[in-house]
Amino acid sequence: MTDDRWRSPLGTRYASPAMQTLWGEPHRIGLWRRLWLALAEAERELGLDVPEEALVQMRAHLDAADLAAAARYERRFRHDVMAHIHAFGEQAPLARAFLHLGATSAFVTDNADLIVMREGLRLLLGRLLAVLSALEGFARRTASVPCLAYTHFQPAQLTTVGKRATLWMQDLALDVEEVSHRLETMRFRGCQGTTGTQASFLELFQGDHEKVRELERRVTRKLGFRDQFAVTGQTYSRKADSMVLDALSGIAQSAGKMAGDLRLLQHEGELLEPFESEQVGSSAMAYKRNPMRAERISGLARFVISLQANTAHTAASQWLERSLDDSANRRLTLPEAFLGTDAILILATNVAAGLELREDVVRRHVAEQMPFMATERWLMLGVAGGGDRQSLHEVIRQHSLAVAEAVSRGAPNDLLDRLAADPAFRAVPAAALRAELDPVNYTGRAAQQVSEFLDEYLDPLLRRARPLAVEAEPAEVRV
Repeated sequence: MTDDRWRSPLGTRYASPAMQTLWGEPHRIGLWRRLWLALAEAERELGLDVPEEALVQMRAHLDAADLAAAARYERRFRHDVMAHIHAFGEQAPLARAFLHLGATSAFVTDNADLIVMREGLRLLLGRLLAVLSALEGFARRTASVPCLAYTHFQPAQLTTVGKRATLWMQDLALDVEEVSHRLETMRFRGCQGTTGTQASFLELFQGDHEKVRELERRVTRKLGFRDQFAVTGQTYSRKADSMVLDALSGIAQSAGKMAGDLRLLQHEGELLEPFESEQVGSSAMAYKRNPMRAERISGLARFVISLQANTAHTAASQWLERSLDDSANRRLTLPEAFLGTDAILILATNVAAGLELREDVVRRHVAEQMPFMATERWLMLGVAGGGDRQSLHEVIRQHSLAVAEAVSRGAPNDLLDRLAADPAFRAVPAAALRAELDPVNYTGRAAQQVSEFLDEYLDPLLRRARPLAVEAEPAEVRV
């Protein structure tokens, strides 16, 4: 801490240095300067009298912004863009007369935001791939391990541990699809002028419409974009921000669902998140091993999901060509949504890479419920032995209810023994009944579905997405 002021936990505890740097002031102002340079270069290329020496001075100071000097100017002008134009002009005096020529503030602010969001999405895509890679290994290892499946958190039929993992992966894979789409279709605001009519640029080029169009194409390419918005007002449509936040909210939803499932399974003792050797689960109860990472994912997910409403309301409430009620909200919402999502995926990767499966507990829970699962097959055996289907069903129903009541009070599940002793099943050997208790016979195509999902859907998707992603560096998880 350098002073007594409040600092966001997203910066001090949760988000990675890489994501924080993307949204930091030095990076943002560096982008503004690159935008001013690209505009001046393109204007010179198209015939305006911008000296080469001015461009040389601009290039020499792209990452040397004097933020203190800019702050002094902003206190005078009450305008951040004008403050930085003056600060840049001090460092590149030959460029001073040509900085921001024909542009409005949104030329740098909006285009820089789009660049930062593009870079942020690439980083998040890399983190999504890391989570899926960790879960893929887990799913392959556990593809054939039978476990209880739940509906309404009540034991239903059986599935496998790996199949359940693919349900989390399917959600995250949909996020990969969405983030990839956002990256592939992200547009540049371009050079549209004060109200989007390009009137200032048309005046600069003495009414030459084609040069104005070419100026925009060149600046767009210089900043690494393929397309720009076909039309804008003073700003690009805030619908674009809302669509990006839709994608981030989607990631939070997927991670929140996975975290919730893990919290339930850790309560059951079947699947545990990583726990470090000196980690403390509770300040009072030393024996506790709480699912702290999953709980933090749940909390951060709620936060990110809630931020999506801000961009939706902003998109809906902009007046005509532009109103400034978006500015303060976007300064808060956009970076926090990216930092929050970054923090979620760092935690999710850590959890996925260190999942601890308690197979003995899983087997015990399966065994406790297997007699109930086998009742339909036992009914068929009874019918094959000459019994009446409806009478056998009633016998099974009565014994099942009695056993369920006994089990709920702590007794063992003796349904098989009760049925084997019942005269209605005298034609069915107890060994035949017992043979139907193998859990593998009740998991359907779960194991095959795991390999099909991974090989036929996920792997091709990740191959397509990988070139769009920035490989995420390992980030420390603070517990």
